[in-house]
Amino acid sequence: MIESPKILPKVDRLSAFFDTFELEASLEPPRTSDSRARLFMVGEPGCPVERIILRPRGDVAREPKVLMTAAADFEGEHNPLMNALPDRVVVDVNDIPTLRDTTAAFVAEALESRCGRSAALNRLCEVIVLLILRSAIDRGTTEPGLLAGLSHPLLHRALVAMHDQPSRAWNSDHLAATAGMSRSHFMALFRDVVGTTPQAYLTGWRLILARRKLAKGAKVKAVARQVGFGSAAAFSRAFFRKFGDWPSVRS
Repeated sequence: MIESPKILPKVDRLSAFFDTFELEASLEPPRTSDSRARLFMVGEPGCPVERIILRPRGDVAREPKVLMTAAADFEGEHNPLMNALPDRVVVDVNDIPTLRDTTAAFVAEALESRCGRSAALNRLCEVIVLLILRSAIDRGTTEPGLLAGLSHPLLHRALVAMHDQPSRAWNSDHLAATAGMSRSHFMALFRDVVGTTPQAYLTGWRLILARRKLAKGAKVKAVARQVGFGSAAAFSRAFFRKFGDWPSVRS
């Protein structure tokens, strides 16, 4: 019997990443040792930006007709969404009116030394990165991973649920129901599309959140509870398996 897909509304696939990871922008010249993401504003001299090229892993290779380059630190080393992106993402700003207008405002701020310039660049860059990520999710990918999962019309609901409620005692039945699928179909499809099991993904997300909390001074027992582990001992073992050291406030 063929399972009929349920029509469910999409949910916000990006908020958890912007709530969790901090983004800062600057117009510093590119350096080969710099791992921050790069935004290349491309177009003809004296004309509006035509395309934006995002290199999420800090590749400083030259792009043709670059009008301006910005560095965007979105904690790429720890941010699983940035790690899921291809090495080069190209977006035509004229295809997205909001991106076109935001990019124009970013360039205007960058060219002038007005009060609040740094804050304005950070806010505008955050919107630019968000719109590029939204475009990348909408386009999807054939490679298994987080980006493919977020692009999937049903699986993204389970991923968002894990992102938004990491401390909940999720099991496969709960997640399958959230995605509007049978358990067997959900488990097989999740592995094919995301490249891992739902529980393995959930554990990884919890540990990413935990490391950030520890780095800000939170206690191990409190963090274990906040991110959904049954005990500090279970949390510590999982943390060691993923990161190679034991959790502490310096993690």
